Amino acid sequence: MGQTLAQKILSSHCNHDVQFDELIIANIDVCLTQDGTGPLAIKEFKKLNKPLKNPKRTILFIDHAAPSPRKELSNAHNIIREFAKEYGAVLSDIGEGVCHQRAVEQFVKPGEILVGADSHTCTSGALGAFSTGMGSTDIAVSMAYGKTWFKVPKSFKVVVNGAFKPNVTSKDLMLYLIGKIGADGATYKVLEFFGNTIENMTMSQRFTLANMAVEAGAKAGLFETDDKTREFLKENNRETDFKEIKADSDAVYEKIIEINADEIEPMVSCPHAVDNVKKASELADIKVNQVFIGTCTNGRIEDLRVVADVLKGQKVHQDVRMLIVPASKKTYLQASKEGLLDIFLEAGVSLLPSGCGPCVGVHGGILGDNEVCLATQNRNFQGRMGNTNGFIYLSSPYTAARAAISGYIGK
Repeated sequence: MGQTLAQKILSSHCNHDVQFDELIIANIDVCLTQDGTGPLAIKEFKKLNKPLKNPKRTILFIDHAAPSPRKELSNAHNIIREFAKEYGAVLSDIGEGVCHQRAVEQFVKPGEILVGADSHTCTSGALGAFSTGMGSTDIAVSMAYGKTWFKVPKSFKVVVNGAFKPNVTSKDLMLYLIGKIGADGATYKVLEFFGNTIENMTMSQRFTLANMAVEAGAKAGLFETDDKTREFLKENNRETDFKEIKADSDAVYEKIIEINADEIEPMVSCPHAVDNVKKASELADIKVNQVFIGTCTNGRIEDLRVVADVLKGQKVHQDVRMLIVPASKKTYLQASKEGLLDIFLEAGVSLLPSGCGPCVGVHGGILGDNEVCLATQNRNFQGRMGNTNGFIYLSSPYTAARAAISGYIGK
């Protein structure tokens, strides 16, 4: 019997062919924490009284409150910085970027296992790496021993064929899929993506799909590696990291989901659940107060180019605050070189440092009571942007940029 992508990668990390639902101990290649989860992981790690198993591949990110808006968070940042110096771990400090974007740019290779103390660690699955989020204590154990346990998950095969309509993106596809199967529709499964639509996607589009796999409850979102993967690694001076990862043709999947890309329209996730999905055209009467472009979901250079194309020569609506946060310093620099930042500033956009602040409701875009935000992030839970009386809608960068000009979703 053939193996799924998940089985192949897990098998290679525990030296035998794994079976569905088997409990395994697998070797870990990369461990990740961020400033919201890192201090607890450090505390639990120190209880083990061991050195880091692989310090050069233990990455500590300061991105969720970057720069710090409160003294308590500043103190937490210092705990992380001091730990990195003492144990030789890699530190990604404020301004470097969002952990998941930095992970795919620099740290994770195809065929590896990445575990992170952040649920959107699954983003790296687009590189053909088994990448998944865990609790801080689990990450502490992985940091110390270089291995952890898994129950081998079954996979859903998501087959997408056809061409998108104009201005429809992989974000619309993912919202459509989550609306179709539900926010818990793939709990502890792996979403594996196939079909000619997927093959024709850029890596940026694939990262968006992998990033939001967890929003359907999935353990990971995985893609086969191909020339697009190789080219992405080459662009980041990592071409030698390329490895071919393919599922077997006779692999067994729990479910096969087939989607025609040409049937998808611009989609929006409505408050307060990611699977509360509607067509953008159905929301033309929803007035927005804030538009937020960025995050590990849609803050890459390709996303910023789309937004710049919409905003060029236009002005943000007088009743709308528009925030843009490039996902990494590399993205920021590229946007600057391409003149995108000039377009944003001339349109009336506020540019924020690379990080997660607005998305997680820590700083830089907290909503007022009864305000509506259309965001390119991955979650719209009540209170997600710092106010339980706020309303968050999710969309693609194109749909969000259009709303910033018109003042309404779907116009």
